[in-house]
Amino acid sequence: MRGRWGWTVLTAAMLAGGCGHRAREERPTPAPAATAAPDWRSMATAADRDRLRNWRNAWVSALAAARAADASAVAAQGVLFDPDRALPGPPPPPGAYRCRVFKLGSGRAAAPGYIAYPFFDCRIDREGDVLSFYKLSGSQRPVGLILPDSETRSVFLGTLVLGDERAALEYGRDTTRDMAGLVERVDARRWRLVLPYPQFESTLDVIELVPAG
Repeated sequence: MRGRWGWTVLTAAMLAGGCGHRAREERPTPAPAATAAPDWRSMATAADRDRLRNWRNAWVSALAAARAADASAVAAQGVLFDPDRALPGPPPPPGAYRCRVFKLGSGRAAAPGYIAYPFFDCRIDREGDVLSFYKLSGSQRPVGLILPDSETRSVFLGTLVLGDERAALEYGRDTTRDMAGLVERVDARRWRLVLPYPQFESTLDVIELVPAG
């Protein structure tokens, strides 16, 4: 992520995070788009490349702990929690989304193995040749870019905005805020953002994305 284009566009996306619609209106104009989307591998930190490499280990461990905590709730989500459910097709298009966060597994001994939150407001925008993702409400708000990877998945690189913070840190500046995940389509108009080994509370976070309205 040392290239000038990658840093400029990602920083622009980060500055818009955590501020709701008012912050999005104040977002600085992104740099001109490059002729091709960047390679996420050259942008990601070494720690995040490692997290993404080990996504299946995180998922298997997290799913086992979640089932032990509440097997019926896990089963009720069906394909959303199936690690092999990644359908070919484009990433989620720009627009408003309803997003629901599930925390599977336990990052701390005292934390439960399964937590399901209600729907929050999220948004996806076009940033040149890539997409940006914003969770607009809630106390923990991922913000970042969706970058191409394969015909069945994209890669998310971003940071976490907490509480009443008005802006996000630049990606790579604070390892406790950096986030890396996989964006996959699981149904006709349903996607998920899967975050292996997040810094807080869980082994795996799954964010369900469905178009608003």
